[in-house]
Amino acid sequence: MNLTKLENLENEFLMVYPEGFESPELAEIAKKHKMGKMQEFVKSNFSKDCFNEPQEVFENFVKLISKSSLVSVFEKTKFRNEAKVMTSEEKEILVKGLYEFLYVDQELGFNKQISVLIKYKMAKWPILTVLGLYMDPDTEVLVKPTTVKGILSYFEVDEFKYTSKANFEFYDQYRQLINEIKVEASEHLKIDNAAFCGFLMMSIK
Repeated sequence: MNLTKLENLENEFLMVYPEGFESPELAEIAKKHKMGKMQEFVKSNFSKDCFNEPQEVFENFVKLISKSSLVSVFEKTKFRNEAKVMTSEEKEILVKGLYEFLYVDQELGFNKQISVLIKYKMAKWPILTVLGLYMDPDTEVLVKPTTVKGILSYFEVDEFKYTSKANFEFYDQYRQLINEIKVEASEHLKIDNAAFCGFLMMSIK
């Protein structure tokens, strides 16, 4: 991994946006993503107590995917449609997977979600990772294929490779990478992982 290249990105970014994420142009972009509202929704509807009502959690997960600007329109539409035909057992397993990922054993939770979503060809990276990002944006990451491939290529990462087939091992490696890069970044860019990856996405050409 070549972290020396981070400084080049920072210098170019801060020349264009000297106030970092406080710059008016970036503040406007941030408004469109409604991170604050989405985080409030997640905190209110995916707390430990909420999981006493698994059907409600499932419905709120569908709402989350539908509302999120971080998930593509195609994936939103397909997920909503597939959610309507999932069996009660599948919904229960998916919700257990969400709970495990958030509060107990992340790898087990990730795999439970995949076991259901893969049947509907919906085990897509954004759907599997967006909840974690909203719940804990300082630690968790959103896996968007184009962004991820650009980051791995730019920083010359050869310790691991992107795979379109969602799996926890890659998620864990990518999350560790982003958090390692963020530690070395300018204080102007250390908002959270959503903003930091946004900076990387905008800067890497």
